[in-house]
Amino acid sequence: MSAADPSAAPAAAADPDGPDSVRLTWNTWPRSKVEASRCVVPLAATISPTRVPDPSAASPPPLPYPPLRCKPPCSALLNPFARVDFAAKIWICPLCFSRNHFPPHYAAISESNVPAELFPQCSTVDYIVGGAGIPGVGGAPPPPPPVFLFVIDTCVIEEELEYVKMAMRKAVALLPEHALVGLVTFGTQVHLHELGFSDLSKIYVFRGTKEISKDQILDQLGLAGAGRPGFPKMPQQPGGPQVNGMHPPSTAGVNRFLLPVSDCEIALSTLLDELQPDQWPVEAGNRAIRCTGVALSVAAGLLGACMPGTGARIIALLGGPCTEGPGMIVSKDLSEPVRSHKDLDKDAAPHFQKAVKFYDGLAKQLVSQGHVLDVFASALDQVGLAEMKVAIERTGGLVVLSESFGHSVFKDSFKRIFEGGEQSLGLSFNGIIEINCSKDIKVQGIIGPCTSLEKKGAMCSDTVVGQGNTSAWKMCGLDRNTSLTVFFDVSPSERSSQPGNQNPHLYIQFVTSYQHPEGQMRIRVTTICRKWVDGSTNTEELVEGFDQETAAVVLARYISLKMEMEVLLLSNRHSTRHILVLFLFYVIFGLKYILSCFYELQTWAVWEVGMLTTIFSLNSTHVSAPLYLLYITLLFKELLEYCVGPSELRPEV
Repeated sequence: MSAADPSAAPAAAADPDGPDSVRLTWNTWPRSKVEASRCVVPLAATISPTRVPDPSAASPPPLPYPPLRCKPPCSALLNPFARVDFAAKIWICPLCFSRNHFPPHYAAISESNVPAELFPQCSTVDYIVGGAGIPGVGGAPPPPPPVFLFVIDTCVIEEELEYVKMAMRKAVALLPEHALVGLVTFGTQVHLHELGFSDLSKIYVFRGTKEISKDQILDQLGLAGAGRPGFPKMPQQPGGPQVNGMHPPSTAGVNRFLLPVSDCEIALSTLLDELQPDQWPVEAGNRAIRCTGVALSVAAGLLGACMPGTGARIIALLGGPCTEGPGMIVSKDLSEPVRSHKDLDKDAAPHFQKAVKFYDGLAKQLVSQGHVLDVFASALDQVGLAEMKVAIERTGGLVVLSESFGHSVFKDSFKRIFEGGEQSLGLSFNGIIEINCSKDIKVQGIIGPCTSLEKKGAMCSDTVVGQGNTSAWKMCGLDRNTSLTVFFDVSPSERSSQPGNQNPHLYIQFVTSYQHPEGQMRIRVTTICRKWVDGSTNTEELVEGFDQETAAVVLARYISLKMEMEVLLLSNRHSTRHILVLFLFYVIFGLKYILSCFYELQTWAVWEVGMLTTIFSLNSTHVSAPLYLLYITLLFKELLEYCVGPSELRPEV
């Protein structure tokens, strides 16, 4: 029998990032629930699912075959910690100890001929599935192209619109020729441009005064036959019902509204040249009539009909608040101010709950379709990001705030989305992350840009943190900087607690399937191993495995989530501060006996005080809702080192 040496795994954790892009608050875990509660800092991990590994790491290239899974209900994937019997062609899962036979195409496996996923140093492995984009694989369908649907607000002054046009032209020039693009403009009404009609400029107009359903959108666009009884089926791409595990796009819809850059660059440039600010008159004392909600509904409906299950991004460029139709945050009358923090605290924002409900429904639609909502808000006034937060966060979208479309913040950020090479964000689509654990570990939930897939099972803890009661989550959009925080619970069984049955090591596996920027469907498998310790007698070893930076970020994310989600805390901001201050003292003095013995943990306390002070200041009524939303979104999503700050700015004790 052969397997990777688990004892080397904790040593690998000494590297802050490591080849796995996983960091834990505790790198040695107490065996019992009571000992875990005494640690005060929760057992949690931060993971960057698609981060590019360090070039110096000995990671293999993506493997051009599907991974092997353990028997249900475990379903963990083959990894270096599995015990392998080369003679019997059997591998034993380290998570559930089930015996699995290798399939026939592994017949040549031996101690001198080991597949890459069993190399001891390959605890993180990428697989390319479906054959698309794999050199030498004939007959495989081409990978799906990236899709970008631009939604442009025309209720802006002419100077601002010119800045938007300039940014759009630069963006289109940076896109690969096979990328699909579409255009929606809106003001008082919504205009969907049919780029595939070359004879003249053809536009579909939607009223902005009332909510419009997905079926109504498809009826008006002539796409209602897709999957609905009583209508002729629309032509689909050949090759079966799915391509690379995704539904093929509607050919008719793509050829009309979403075209490759190489086919529509001239038409799109002409449309931008002809684009004018919204011509609808604005009465004195009124705001411009802006139907942002309907425009986003039309964009989501179009992508749902044309590109179901294929990664796509809706990129909204907003210049002011929605004043009409679904998603409205303020009336047209200028005498009514835009809601503030105080209004939200006192539940005195008349349009807030209705707008949040609308965007919650839009978020569910986008998640089911696998599409992302990005928002570039360039205005001196608020645009409604507090209401849109649910749709942006659940789809893994990007948020950029600036004062003007001519500001360098907007220009540089907008350009960054489409850049390639080293400057690329590595935008990926349509991801799903699954977590498999050793039997004595349960998953409480995730904080980050994802949505629960409600895959309940034995690994789900009764305690829920963030998106819980599941072991699988959907991530419509993710990039190289996307970071998730996973919370765990120790729940040992009676059998595993017996002295003769105790396993000295624990295992956690993260399985991320996603559409790579190149279009390939990939699966990244990351398996980590850590040690169990007796926290009641071996406190020193437990503390040696404490990661101060990770603990600071995890607690900051946890407290920020509580501030947003708990009804009690939202209803009384003064109670919020008192409770959080008490919580901070509870954390620090709960570790008093450790702090008195281990000087280095004082650094963590300083970090935590600094991060909580920042959270309190952001939660002040003097900070605008969009700015608060932006920082909280970044805290929940960005890489751990970005949350802690540059090394030269970190506290020293």
